[in-house]
Amino acid sequence: MAARSVLRIVVNAALDGGLAAASVPLAHWIAAPAADPLAPLWAIPAGAAALLLAGAPLRLSLQYWRFLGLSDLLAVAGAAVLGAALFAALLALTGTALPSPAFPVVHALTLLALLGTPRVLYRQHQLRRPRTGTEAHDAATALLLVGAPEDLDLLLRALAQDRRHTYPLAGLIATGSGQRGRRIQGQPILGGIDEMPAVLDRLAAEDRMPATIVIASPDLGGAALSRLVDQADRFGLALRRVPRPTALSPAGPARRLELRPVVIDDLLNRAQVPLDREGMARLIQGRRTIVTGAGGTIGSELARQVAAFGPETLILLDNGEYALWQIDTELAETHPQVHREALIADIRDEARVRAVFETWRPELVFHAAALKHVPIVESNPLEGLLTNVAGTRHVADAARAVGAEAMVLISTDKAVNPTSVMGASKRLAEMYCQALDIEARARSRDIARAHPQDAARAPVRDAIDSRAPVRDARTAGHFMRCITVRFGNVLGSTGSVVPLFQRQLERGGPLTVTHPDMQRYFMTVREAVGLVLQASVIGVAAAELPAARQGGIFVLDMGPPVKIVDLARQMIRLAGLKPDDDVEIRFTGLRPGEKLHEELFHGQEPPVPTGYPGLLMAAPRTADPAIVGRAIEEIAVACRGGQARLALTLLGRLVPEFDHNADGSAEPARALPER
Repeated sequence: MAARSVLRIVVNAALDGGLAAASVPLAHWIAAPAADPLAPLWAIPAGAAALLLAGAPLRLSLQYWRFLGLSDLLAVAGAAVLGAALFAALLALTGTALPSPAFPVVHALTLLALLGTPRVLYRQHQLRRPRTGTEAHDAATALLLVGAPEDLDLLLRALAQDRRHTYPLAGLIATGSGQRGRRIQGQPILGGIDEMPAVLDRLAAEDRMPATIVIASPDLGGAALSRLVDQADRFGLALRRVPRPTALSPAGPARRLELRPVVIDDLLNRAQVPLDREGMARLIQGRRTIVTGAGGTIGSELARQVAAFGPETLILLDNGEYALWQIDTELAETHPQVHREALIADIRDEARVRAVFETWRPELVFHAAALKHVPIVESNPLEGLLTNVAGTRHVADAARAVGAEAMVLISTDKAVNPTSVMGASKRLAEMYCQALDIEARARSRDIARAHPQDAARAPVRDAIDSRAPVRDARTAGHFMRCITVRFGNVLGSTGSVVPLFQRQLERGGPLTVTHPDMQRYFMTVREAVGLVLQASVIGVAAAELPAARQGGIFVLDMGPPVKIVDLARQMIRLAGLKPDDDVEIRFTGLRPGEKLHEELFHGQEPPVPTGYPGLLMAAPRTADPAIVGRAIEEIAVACRGGQARLALTLLGRLVPEFDHNADGSAEPARALPER
């Protein structure tokens, strides 16, 4: 133990002992003012010793007075009661008469007052005393705190601990309603979050406008946070939020509190959708699982969340060495108990894919490998078709050949009414997986009818519930579920608009937007992957969904679409700048393959509810797997032969809704389906 800590404990013990010694004559005088003082000379030091002995198990001398809390005061009260009882027992054992029958009670109360009062006063002094620092105690540096009462209380305690800087407060804003006028640690609640405009107007009129709005609740996001951004921008205020809750713990030595900027992910953060974690564990735990495209944004997050459920082996497959090394190294640190294999492979290489699957015989396949950047695929259409179409077929066929139980295809909203080669290629990949899934479900029903005694033990369900592998010749591969999950953009993904805007902001602008009316669906990558796993559980185990039996595609509920120009303005505001004044927004025109409005459902494809929050289901048209498979092979042959025109013609026959915007001209108006 450090010498400074030992000294502090000794000082605390001396102070407590001195106060306990003083409590003996004081309690005697209060209990029996007319009686003679206690005769034994040892009574006063004995009172101090009794208190120190009683306080030892309660760690009284180890308390930080400046961090006094309710538990510390309870310890003081317990020590006072025990100390008074020990002292009274000592007097009785030595035959010393008590000054009055009420003396032990009075002594305990006196001890409580003498021990507790200086602690409370010192705590209040620490909260109010001026500290050295660069900030002045005026409105120009004041904070306005916003959050739930319990979060505000924790933040106020954390601010009180920061001994390097002072944070003058303009007041509190509660997320709930009906709390105006109440106080937390002496600080007034000025109103609810819906009253923020009126509160700021009032503070401005009183010349008490704060410099910074600080968000105390970590789960405050979405529309409420967007309104705060607007109000901060209106008054030119900085907007910050607190670190993770563990960094605000009021216990322990004081340290500087670092407030972090609000990021664009916070604005799109929505209420957490409840997920079936137990179902995910049953699906993944103890199973050989492969993630293709494991180095990408979606693939790497899939690998993280899958690893958390303890698969028997996690195979990470990617054709990029550095990206593969990154996720493999990360998982080695975060989940060292999970056996991993990092494999370099190109899904366009059918022989390599088959060799990998035959070696590792995965039971679950998450297929995230794809070329997804629309303009790049427009410039390299043959590569896009070979990867997204032929590559998907290679993975699906190899998985089925080794008797995998389920394959999950990560698709995109760009597959709906596609105007790009990338979108059309993903739609064709969807069609192939749909066809395989319909065929597998039909075989399962045929087996159930032919062998009714086995109906309750369908291969996949049996494997999930009993953990028994499915490997007999009659069922291997024929029952593989092909689950397709479709969603829009994920924030921060490689090549997406948010990292582009961040780089442009760092250079001082301008921020480039292709069209003022362009809209996209957005979701955080963690939320999207969590729902992908939820869809996997449902798709494998919930064959009772009617749409699933007919090739239904799971669609993530992305919420309302976001205008890209509004996203750009929000990011400029979050950087503390003003759109158009400090940073220009420049419109550059649609690029080849792009369209203004992405869609999650075809115009005549109404969303089908699944009964699970955050998940809908689409029921697009399907085709025979043999027909789709032959067409994919023809497209692959054309691609390998460099015949781009033929490959795109074949693609258009299979995906008749493909309306190719090859030159980037404005898309024709299309009525969007009602959500």
